Amino acid sequence: MIKDSEKFAEQDKKAKEKIDAKNNLDNYLHTMRNTINDKEKLAEKLDAADKEKIKETLKTQQDWLDAHLNAEKEEFEEHLKEITTVCDPIIAKHYQKAKGEEGGKGPDAESQDHSDL
Repeated sequence: MIKDSEKFAEQDKKAKEKIDAKNNLDNYLHTMRNTINDKEKLAEKLDAADKEKIKETLKTQQDWLDAHLNAEKEEFEEHLKEITTVCDPIIAKHYQKAKGEEGGKGPDAESQDHSDL
């Protein structure tokens, strides 16, 4: 009985890891879709070409996920890596651009601007 429980514990661990990998992929797809469609987030701030590239990637990966719900953990992880390779640099570029625009006033502008006091 102990051997059986150890065997099932290993199977349970592998099943949990597989489910977690699938959920990570699904959550990333969902979060990124919301990010690029929400006007309060990035919907109107991204370049049209970048937004389209993200949308195409999300659709391709969602289609793959829908067709491969029983894929292995490593496959889910690989597809998540593919998505992040496309999406993360675009999002980072946007935030760097936004940060640059905010900081464009000069290094002392923030300490000298007292209009909100």
